[in-house]
Amino acid sequence: MKRLILTLTIAVAAVTFSKAQNSYVDFAYSIGFGTGDMGDFIKKASFRGITFDYRYAVQPNIAIGFNLGWNTFYEEKGSDSYTVDNATLTGKQYRYSNNVPMLATGTYLFSPDEFLCPYVALGVGTMYARRNTDMNLYTLEEEGWPFVLQPEVGLRLQAADNVGVLVNLKYLNGFKAGDFDSTQSYFTLNVGFAFH
Repeated sequence: MKRLILTLTIAVAAVTFSKAQNSYVDFAYSIGFGTGDMGDFIKKASFRGITFDYRYAVQPNIAIGFNLGWNTFYEEKGSDSYTVDNATLTGKQYRYSNNVPMLATGTYLFSPDEFLCPYVALGVGTMYARRNTDMNLYTLEEEGWPFVLQPEVGLRLQAADNVGVLVNLKYLNGFKAGDFDSTQSYFTLNVGFAFH
């Protein structure tokens, strides 16, 4: 029920924001693919993600705004012996990684008034990252707030007057921070609705 209320609230906010002149609102389902240290920790793709973008056109081809997202990665490892620091434990491991980016964005739209509008964007900000390793009765938790750079390429298809669909690819490069001594980075493929 809480998820339904949250989804409806975001959808209403998206439609409200999109009524403003020169505004773009994107609401998309996000599939994540870990790279580097995160990809080594969890090799499986994440099918649990969502992203929300708001952009305001300061010129016909240039927009500024913000991005909020959430991706959860999960993998179950088979029964084995795992060494952490100076201890070796035997059993199954359940690995989780939750990532919530919060970024300011700049976007260049190649053809904002056309049916097909390709664009590129760059996001700068932070991301809350938390990694859990559950094994038997023990949990190892790491967290941090890394600085993030996020390049993005995408395509908007205007299906009706103010509503369309979008597809984009983002690369979130989270630098070392907190408990993480290596970058926390991943790609996302996003498909969703675009309001203008």
